[in-house]
Amino acid sequence: MKNCKIKNSKAYNPYAQNQIAIGKTGLKAFKLGFGAGVVGTSMMYPKVDDTLSRQLIRTALAKGINFIDTAFLYGMGHSEELIGEAIRDYGGREHLVISTKASSNPQFNQGHLEVDNSPAALRKAVDDSLMRLQTDYVDIFFLHFPDSRTPLAEAADTLAELKKSGKIKAIGASNLSFEQLQAFNADKHLDVLQAEYSLLVRHAEADVIPYCLEHEISLIPFFPLASGLLAGKYKKDDVFNDTSRMNNPLFQKEAFLANLERVDRFKVFAKDKGVDPAQIALAWLLTRPAVDLIISGATKPDQIESNLQTLGVRLTSDELKQLDILLNQDNLFTE
Repeated sequence: MKNCKIKNSKAYNPYAQNQIAIGKTGLKAFKLGFGAGVVGTSMMYPKVDDTLSRQLIRTALAKGINFIDTAFLYGMGHSEELIGEAIRDYGGREHLVISTKASSNPQFNQGHLEVDNSPAALRKAVDDSLMRLQTDYVDIFFLHFPDSRTPLAEAADTLAELKKSGKIKAIGASNLSFEQLQAFNADKHLDVLQAEYSLLVRHAEADVIPYCLEHEISLIPFFPLASGLLAGKYKKDDVFNDTSRMNNPLFQKEAFLANLERVDRFKVFAKDKGVDPAQIALAWLLTRPAVDLIISGATKPDQIESNLQTLGVRLTSDELKQLDILLNQDNLFTE
């Protein structure tokens, strides 16, 4: 990777092509970002150590991906530290779009996540992220989770102050219900929302996406592959021990079996088109209203290359309707 160093010059932008505006933020980025959920989290992903984490970040940058999404919760700051190293080594910070998320030092109490979104905690969270990321500003700072004490409008006001100070360039939020989304955006501070959205999970189409369109909020889907289901690699006798799938409605007994049947039909569709199921799932998201760009993770460098091939997949109106039928979904948005 030593020969892939980005030239640190404002006159030179290696990412100039294939960039897209992110809602009303004024930011532009390559429309396929890198989700760093496995970076720095070797306790959850033991096969992804720091060496591989660094390789994943550098591969993404070398392939022209300039949007990197992370969070304090990913390794309790270690993901940010590794990304900070990469930013320092590569240079060209002005050409990168870095987003991170925090609900200031979340802790687990009897299996439940405890967070703090008080003004003081959020200010400290931003300062700490800046230090770990080795940068003067974060392009998009997300409220990661709501808490039960801080009014969401107050949290949004705090982030608006930090935006005015220049420490963050855009305000984001994630893991909000529709009612919480409205409360957070009471004073129209919200620029970007991260919400669960995929071919198998489309409840956002009922209220979240229309709201985002009305308020010029860019939607970045998380779990774009429905926690791996849409990659088409699970089998009926698979057993899941991780909490993210054990508690996921998509993986519960009858629902899991029914979803596997849907995915089997989906796999045939992808095979007929000559691409991987995951590439279809990601390409589909890029056709959705309010979705400017998508982020995908990887545990191997070659998966990043595979994800990039998504951008060459084109879905016709008839194919989009066919996908709705195959997966038994009612599409609320017509072409």
